Amino acid sequence: MRHKILVTGATGNVGRAVVNSLLAMDRPVVAAAMDDQDAQNVPGENTETVLFRFGEPETFPVAFEGVGKLFLMRPPQISDVRRYLFPVVDYARDAGVRQIVFLSLLGVERQRFVPHYKVEKYLEASGVPYTFLRPSFYMQNLNTTHRDQLRDRDEILIPVGKARTSFIDVLDIGAVAAKVLSEPGHENQAYKLTGGEALDYYQVADLFTEVLGRKITYCNPSIPRFIRYHRQRGTPMPSVLVMAGLYTATRFGSGKRVTRDVKELLGRAPITVRRYIEDYAE
Repeated sequence: MRHKILVTGATGNVGRAVVNSLLAMDRPVVAAAMDDQDAQNVPGENTETVLFRFGEPETFPVAFEGVGKLFLMRPPQISDVRRYLFPVVDYARDAGVRQIVFLSLLGVERQRFVPHYKVEKYLEASGVPYTFLRPSFYMQNLNTTHRDQLRDRDEILIPVGKARTSFIDVLDIGAVAAKVLSEPGHENQAYKLTGGEALDYYQVADLFTEVLGRKITYCNPSIPRFIRYHRQRGTPMPSVLVMAGLYTATRFGSGKRVTRDVKELLGRAPITVRRYIEDYAE
């Protein structure tokens, strides 16, 4: 009987939240790790861990042993989903996986240039029951991708102008993922996951200022300046271009929508930006 739930990206922001939520529900979770060092960062003291690498099919058989459901996410450094993600979907289908929950993004149906769109379409055609989680901008991007700006420069450098964003905490994404992986009725569904409010980055900077006790400024950079900033810090160009494309879409309003999906699925209000900043202030 295939009853295990395989979580890819288990040591990342969202993956850790998914694993922790499944563990809290006492579900049979298996965490995918890229190597022994990555496995040391898997959450939970006794979490079952397997070696799994996108693009290395020889790691698939052991990783999928006994697996009935899959949480699939695209590693940020992978833009060629045809080469790296499609074979995972094919293997999961042939191995008898009954549901694939894919971490997509809000407004993906109107953003055909992003890799997530291609993966969604491939999953729809695969024949495997799927669930798409389409979250808005992760709050945790501010303490990972953009942390140095806040810590060292007291600024937020994101090129979206005055556009509003319905930020979501990855803890809420993890809780939703665990729920849809643990109960029936979510097959072939797409959920739009947002926080309970849409804020612009001037408002976000003000919240950081209040919580951290020092002035944080939103500097509203141009797209070229944003690209130069990340290239100077060694971010791979494909990743920079994906980010620039997503932020351009946000500038034109793709991220402002506030939905009720999180509240309806979890039975509580989403985590607020202020609470997130308080949680990650250190």
